[in-house]
Amino acid sequence: MKPLAAEVLYNGQVAGVLQRSVDQFSFRYTPAYLAGELPAISLTLPKRDGAFVSPVLFSFFSGLLAEGVAKRIQCRMLNIDEQDEMLRLVKTAHSETIGAVTIREIIAS
Repeated sequence: MKPLAAEVLYNGQVAGVLQRSVDQFSFRYTPAYLAGELPAISLTLPKRDGAFVSPVLFSFFSGLLAEGVAKRIQCRMLNIDEQDEMLRLVKTAHSETIGAVTIREIIAS
């Protein structure tokens, strides 16, 4: 799958950047968010300097995705492969998510 990047926002404030490379995912908090008083976005992604790295999309982000019939409808309407969780995340989690976290795709220039 092709590389992809997104800003992760907590109540509208950029908390960090989620990236997919050819063979892994990474999440890193921004220095400004680390210095602030807002909480970590997830218990599984505590605030720390340095990147979290995983061969699969972090479970916290997978948990923001629709399942079942809603997943199939979204994928059909947006022409997204049902197995591409990162692309589904950036295309569907930019608004109306459950909780304070939203995702905004970073468009490469």
